[in-house]
Amino acid sequence: MFRFGNNDVLYALVIVPVMIILFLVSRYMRKRSMRKFGDTDLLSQLTPYLSRLRPVIKFIFLLLALTSVIFAMADPQFGSKLEKVKRKGVELIIALDVSNSMLAEDIEPSRLERAKRSISQMIDRLRNDRIGLIVFAGDAYVQVPLTTDYSAVKMYLSSITPEIVPRQGTAMGSAIDLARESFGKKSELDKALIVITDGENHQGNLVEAAQKARKQDITIHAIGMGTRQGAPIPLREENGQTVYQKDQQGNTVISKLNASTLKQLASTGKGTYIQASNARTGLEQLFSEISQMTKKEIEAKVYKDYEHRFQYLVGMALFFLLLDLLLLERRNKRLMRFNLFKVRR
Repeated sequence: MFRFGNNDVLYALVIVPVMIILFLVSRYMRKRSMRKFGDTDLLSQLTPYLSRLRPVIKFIFLLLALTSVIFAMADPQFGSKLEKVKRKGVELIIALDVSNSMLAEDIEPSRLERAKRSISQMIDRLRNDRIGLIVFAGDAYVQVPLTTDYSAVKMYLSSITPEIVPRQGTAMGSAIDLARESFGKKSELDKALIVITDGENHQGNLVEAAQKARKQDITIHAIGMGTRQGAPIPLREENGQTVYQKDQQGNTVISKLNASTLKQLASTGKGTYIQASNARTGLEQLFSEISQMTKKEIEAKVYKDYEHRFQYLVGMALFFLLLDLLLLERRNKRLMRFNLFKVRR
């Protein structure tokens, strides 16, 4: 099993294409300047020891050294041993609405971003529980199946936007059906489903889906994101400008919380309904209830004894730097016999 200890360091790799662009521009400007002095063939004869290829090779060595250093700083690690461990916990699936209406900003900074932050904070408090993540709009998709790898869930959570679901809408019924199928069929663990949505423009038979889930002993909680007053839905165009969604008559659409639907969902699912606000989202309260659920043994396979492997990358960086130092930019009569790279171009 492989992972990076410091994933954020990998953002520094953006330096590599920038350096390549600057190098190509500098080479182009240099050639352009030399053409102004005279014929290029004549200049080549006047500068016999000038190499056109060696600076390119040296630059490649420098790039490889820099890339190796960045990956080394990211702290690559390998799991050396796979073990089966038994823990006590519950099964929890979060169904997150990613429709455009979740971009409304009556819950700051937006309904969706506030929900994602709260989910991430709740994941930090989980211990031994299996958690899964479903996203839905016009359709529902499993983003992360049930797992005890909390870091993986948080990684996928951070990348969630309305664009990952191609069809708009609020298919809560489909999300519940998908969650019901995603829970372990032979599992005797207590199961809970948390639906986070504004409940607007919901599709399908919601009550029927909730009733089927209850037959499998799945408790359904609902968190309403938004306010009764509502807010317009900001959409970002390709040029970066923000506009607000309008209806067919050209009026600005105001997205409002559909609390009655979510209360009915929680009631049918024998769970709790909580309305989010700028002060809280309600996941803290639900976490307390989930903590009181009967926890049973979970068998999971985990990698133990992760070993750091950054040393090899540091060695590669030093090797490429050494090659860069050994390779001369100019051909030299006296040093040519000692130079390892006899490039004649």
